[in-house]
Amino acid sequence: MRREELRTPCFVVQENRIRENLEILKEIADETGCRILLAQKAFSMYSLYPMIGTYLAGATASGLFEARLGHEEMGKENHIFSPAYREDEMGEILSLCDHIVFNSPSQLKRYGERAKAAGCSAGLRVNPECSTQEGHQVYDPCAPYSRLGTTLETFQREMSEEAIRSLDGLHFHTLCEQDSDDLAVTLESVEEKFGAWMHHMKWVNFGGGHHITRQDYDRELLKRCIRHVQETYGVEVYLEPGEAVALNAGILLTEVLDIVDNGMKIAILDASAACHMPDVLEMPYLPPLKGARQASDTRAVGKESGSYVYRLAGPTCLAGDVIGDYAFQEPLECGDRLEFQDMAIYTMVKTNTFNGMKLPDILLEREDGTYETVRRFGYEDFKMRL
Repeated sequence: MRREELRTPCFVVQENRIRENLEILKEIADETGCRILLAQKAFSMYSLYPMIGTYLAGATASGLFEARLGHEEMGKENHIFSPAYREDEMGEILSLCDHIVFNSPSQLKRYGERAKAAGCSAGLRVNPECSTQEGHQVYDPCAPYSRLGTTLETFQREMSEEAIRSLDGLHFHTLCEQDSDDLAVTLESVEEKFGAWMHHMKWVNFGGGHHITRQDYDRELLKRCIRHVQETYGVEVYLEPGEAVALNAGILLTEVLDIVDNGMKIAILDASAACHMPDVLEMPYLPPLKGARQASDTRAVGKESGSYVYRLAGPTCLAGDVIGDYAFQEPLECGDRLEFQDMAIYTMVKTNTFNGMKLPDILLEREDGTYETVRRFGYEDFKMRL
């Protein structure tokens, strides 16, 4: 099967790029002794879990189903964090997980003893109230009134000495697609607020959001941050990146269905921002597109500096199902195929069937250049959810 024969829309995950990312992460772990986990919320393509498990220490989950997936398909260390746990799921969670992180003193009080009795290492997520993000408050766990993590004020008010002694570790997660300089700033705040208790812990988890495999990421600073915490507090350090595992390791292949004109050319694709790449609308951001660039003037009609400008949009009835404006060197035609880049992360895990849209097929491009169909979706996948 050749790429031009693939049914669109489809996600194509590139095995060689996944491996390149994993090799970088393993190098960090080997050089520092830290333990790195796959955050499944960003990338849950479990057909690759056996390979991922040869490089990483395990997986981390945001709820019962991810915990079960990590347990069944990777079978290594299995961690979980949730803002609040359900009573009717706790027994199964504790049977699946090695580490459980609670979001609040009240959740720790309610389930902590059961976790310890089940042999599960118990931790508390803290909120250092140190925001390092710009313009993406929806992804900022340190934003005002955040529900994520325990602030110092709450920790001091609600954590008894007995509760603190019951903890094995502290967890913080404040980053989103950020470099290690933001980690260093955050870590300084964590130590200032919670350092006195970190001396009594067995582990500290730096959470996710680390863009470790990005080309310009400062990995030496990351190593210094890890070693500093290890040496200062005598703890094991965990990191749980999701994006870094599959960064730049997949595409979304789509076809132009029609081109309409309403003040500018609008190409309607068989891929939807709302259904197939919702992060484009939630973040929001403009995904990279092979052979095109962001259009600097959305008012342009026809050519812009020698390029043809199109607004790319999805086929749903949602008026805002718009991916963005791009400039091409040649005019688009119906039937043309487009490749959106960096589509392995926060795509397959977020797809939906609004308007009865077909979910994109999932394919794996093997290292030898062959294509393997992992999943094909159809009508029953839409119907069964309703």
